[in-house]
Amino acid sequence: MTVESTTARKPRSGEPAQTAKGGQPRKSTGTRASGQRKAAAGAKGAKAAKGRAAKAGAAAGEHREDDLVQLLSPDGERIARPDYDDYVADLTPDTLRGLYRDMVLTRRFDGEATSLQRQGELGLWASLLGQEAAQIGSGRALGDDDYVFPTYREHGVAWCRGIDPVNLLGMFRGVNNGGWDPNSNNFHLYTIVIGSQTLHATGYAMGVAKDGAGSAVVAYFGDGATSQGDVAEAFTFSAVYNAPVVFFCQNNQWAISEPTERQTRVPLYQRARGYGFPGVRVDGNDVLACLAVTRAALEHARGGEGPMMVEAFTYRMGAHTTSDDPTKYRSDDEREAWAAKDPILRLRRYLEREGHADDAFFAALEQESETLGQHVRDTVRAMPDPDPMAIFDNVYADGSSQVDEERKAFAAYQASFDDGADAQAQGGE
Repeated sequence: MTVESTTARKPRSGEPAQTAKGGQPRKSTGTRASGQRKAAAGAKGAKAAKGRAAKAGAAAGEHREDDLVQLLSPDGERIARPDYDDYVADLTPDTLRGLYRDMVLTRRFDGEATSLQRQGELGLWASLLGQEAAQIGSGRALGDDDYVFPTYREHGVAWCRGIDPVNLLGMFRGVNNGGWDPNSNNFHLYTIVIGSQTLHATGYAMGVAKDGAGSAVVAYFGDGATSQGDVAEAFTFSAVYNAPVVFFCQNNQWAISEPTERQTRVPLYQRARGYGFPGVRVDGNDVLACLAVTRAALEHARGGEGPMMVEAFTYRMGAHTTSDDPTKYRSDDEREAWAAKDPILRLRRYLEREGHADDAFFAALEQESETLGQHVRDTVRAMPDPDPMAIFDNVYADGSSQVDEERKAFAAYQASFDDGADAQAQGGE
């Protein structure tokens, strides 16, 4: 069973077209700058897109302290933002329901993964609980040709790129080193080292620019990563070389146990200004705002205007990873205050307020959620254990005497368990 996200990616050359129910081709909810737009739009369309991007970039460059981009209030009321309203003007009720479905199923998958780790089926898990809007909104803004460099928590973005959720779990179960081909979905493998993917993204974006491609690159990272030198270097190189890269920072308030105020003296998005490119802060619990802001940032990058930084102001509702205990460093009151801003509940209130979804829709989605959960549990438990000796394979292309010695020693260690079991069996006869 392969569980697909709401919007499957456009098939590459030689691949069969994916279809929705009824045999109709799936329509992308991604950015205006898809491959079709680039091929069909003339100078007028390109000029209009560049104008919108410039407008959004100028608004971001003003750096007003209270300028948090928000299109939906926590109560689900639509808020007018003339500088970003155009970027969500094309959203239909069906698209809005799709965004809601994306967030619900992503949260369910994430919850199942956490439960599997607690049951000993995974070695570790990094939950995205509370960050669904930031990831789904930005993920659905991506064009088919855009390329993503994630951290280890972008499960929602992976969903938007068409990655089967269970493929994310192999690394955390220790059965593979990734689980998917990055080039099949333009979604790089998860990066465990904090902040290093921003340099990879910058280099890739510089190559995209040299190739003359009309696509952009997105680098995801957290607030803690902004303290890393790699991020500072990525900012410098991207600005100097005018690289078409969007730096998407999910500020979930905590770098493990270190609060944001211990990491920076200014709002994170303002750091971009010091490197010579615009930054904007968006309500990371507002999926519509995240979609609009990311669309604007991608247009900015694709239009030759260079990099842009998006700070999604959100909150990590769970632990940093399953090895963390957040009760040791943050209060219940803080968590409850953010729970009232829940991104899924916010969009549901809007859908109900506007009459875009009924009880039948929510009931069907609940059933789909149960099916996904069962799929994840069954598939993970059926994953075969890896060969313990495989850890020594592919370390050096031409081999290594030291690795050979380590392999021999480890093989003897493994065999000692078998010898012990045989001796115990013989003693019992």
